[in-house]
Amino acid sequence: MEQVISDVRIPDSKLAREAAELVRQYQSEMLFNHSVRVYLFGAMKGIRQKLKFDPELLYISALFHDMGLIEAFSTDSKRFEVDGADAAREFLKAHGVPDANADLVWEAIALHTTPGIPQYMRPEINLTNAGVLVDVVGIGYDDYSSDQRNQVVSAFPRGNFKNEFIEVQAISALKKPETTFGTVNSGYVEAFDSNFQRPNVCTRIHNAPWHS
Repeated sequence: MEQVISDVRIPDSKLAREAAELVRQYQSEMLFNHSVRVYLFGAMKGIRQKLKFDPELLYISALFHDMGLIEAFSTDSKRFEVDGADAAREFLKAHGVPDANADLVWEAIALHTTPGIPQYMRPEINLTNAGVLVDVVGIGYDDYSSDQRNQVVSAFPRGNFKNEFIEVQAISALKKPETTFGTVNSGYVEAFDSNFQRPNVCTRIHNAPWHS
């Protein structure tokens, strides 16, 4: 059944429904609701800024953007963002989606926590990042009306989002702290592991196997 939240339609194609069904199998209610809110806030921004974007690809990017936090999709050595991006691309390719579109979704997910870059890229990448930023840390919060925010949260409640989300992110980061170097995710490790020392780029340069 088609669902419209504050004039934004949640994609209801066969591909979109199957993506949502797959994600629901693995994600908690907290993560699933967050993922849909990311789509809605991203789409609202895209409409407000009159950007030309593919709602279905944006929706799938949002649905899969945190799949790398799920044990079934997590690898030992890749950033969780890349694990989620890989899962989305595998899903899309299995459904016959062209490589160019699958790669676009991969980039949107892989870059969704990278500051300072997504906003200059294609709309689906930009808007996935924007949806994450407003829902997690409130960047852009005042760009949405209280009615828009209330409708989104009423349809996909936050619950105890802040604490539960930090816990899920920390569990992932603590399993492979080396993947958090150079990303915001090192903050989760620092918050829960008092012995963790973030690698310093100057130290790494000095320790490089060059004479100068």
